[in-house]
Amino acid sequence: MHGLAHRESESGEGTYVTTHAGAEAGSAITITEGPRGVPLLGNLPAFGKDPLAFFERLRERGDVVRWRFGPSPALFIAHPEHIGELLTEVENTFDQPDLGIAIRTLLGNGVVVAKGRDWRRKRSLVQPSVRPKQVRSYAATMAECAVALADSWDDGRRIDIKKEMAALTQLIAVRTIFGADTAADAEAIGRAMDVAQQEIGAELSGIGALLPDWIPTPGRARIKRATAVIDAEVARVVSRHRDGGEDRPDLLSRLLTARDETGAHLSDREIRDETVTLYIGGHETTSSTLVWAWYLLSRNEKVRRTLTEELDRVLADHEPGYDDYASLTYTQAVVKETLRLYPTIWLLTGIAKEGATLGGTRIPPGTRVWSSQWATHRDPRWYGDADAFRPERWLADDDAEPAEKIPEYAWYPFGGGPRVCLGTRFALVEAVLVLAVLARRYDLDVEPEEIRPVPSLTLQPDREVRARVRARGSEGRS
Repeated sequence: MHGLAHRESESGEGTYVTTHAGAEAGSAITITEGPRGVPLLGNLPAFGKDPLAFFERLRERGDVVRWRFGPSPALFIAHPEHIGELLTEVENTFDQPDLGIAIRTLLGNGVVVAKGRDWRRKRSLVQPSVRPKQVRSYAATMAECAVALADSWDDGRRIDIKKEMAALTQLIAVRTIFGADTAADAEAIGRAMDVAQQEIGAELSGIGALLPDWIPTPGRARIKRATAVIDAEVARVVSRHRDGGEDRPDLLSRLLTARDETGAHLSDREIRDETVTLYIGGHETTSSTLVWAWYLLSRNEKVRRTLTEELDRVLADHEPGYDDYASLTYTQAVVKETLRLYPTIWLLTGIAKEGATLGGTRIPPGTRVWSSQWATHRDPRWYGDADAFRPERWLADDDAEPAEKIPEYAWYPFGGGPRVCLGTRFALVEAVLVLAVLARRYDLDVEPEEIRPVPSLTLQPDREVRARVRARGSEGRS
């Protein structure tokens, strides 16, 4: 870890000094004043205009920066040690905050939103469905769906990668969550999810974040209509599962049969909430990761060549499966580096309770503490050439040590601590296997226009991602 450091920074608001907290346990932190806000709204206008750039500017001011989310006091933390304190102490000295009516409308009171005893109960019921043993059973479906997509592509075809990856991960989600023989309307769910994501992003970074739940807005009306579509489809599929009676290997069946310590099942409403949560985790996050991976690979020929060399060597003449995952180390590094530069989840927050501390300094109860994967993942203190796409930084050297000394919680695309994303393993295996299937056969040459990330529920491209499919066989390999 880095020790105490001082530096001067320049901005349009003048010169200021920032102090980075020491990494030794119990050392006091220095809280730096953030940019001056406006009456009532605080820093919300600047945050809403460009949340990613806003958090990068705060990171440049210091490791702990005071700002105002509307009229409420808030802290932004950038140092991995403090991020680790926040994430590991959620449910103890930091509380899971109310994430807003838009997120609650979509997710209900699922495991991502629930708190305290209710969260612990739901986590214990959902977790067995996504353990490594279960993920192994889903891997074949992931690869089969990717192979079917690869078979449908032709050399020279122009595609929208965003649309193709969304359709692929929707199909994988439908089959792994609902079962291959229970055809959910993936297209209708996908359209509704797109609307929900847009409205969640708008609510989070706009004036809607300060409005009471009872105030109607056009955006809130849109997300309610989108959620109604999702609810109707989930209810239909759940009903078919209940009527089927047979034992199924999918996630939904495992949720329907799960029992808590009292022997009680999840209620219909809880089944709905957890199913939607799993769908988002299994579809939206992986789809976004794959889009950004293709975008980065298209702009880094050396990385793309190293990736395909590994795929040829490890897979030879067979399609990838779960047993190949551990051997695809460079493919894993490509996914991990993609998640560093374009983390699907770009923001985490908690509320200080009595006894909360950061770096040995007491944090007043009620203070909202924010961290941003986007800002921390691009911090040059932890990453050499931080804006560059270099999967090699994650590979072990001859001494089996990472190529760069990256502190714990300098990379946390799935969160961390007790509330780490339950679907982490599922998402990583899915991204690696899908990338392996498709990149083994094709290069995708993305058109040269810059694609910008849009922060909503997840980090999405701001437009279609158009590309030309180029069969590797056209360069001497079939």
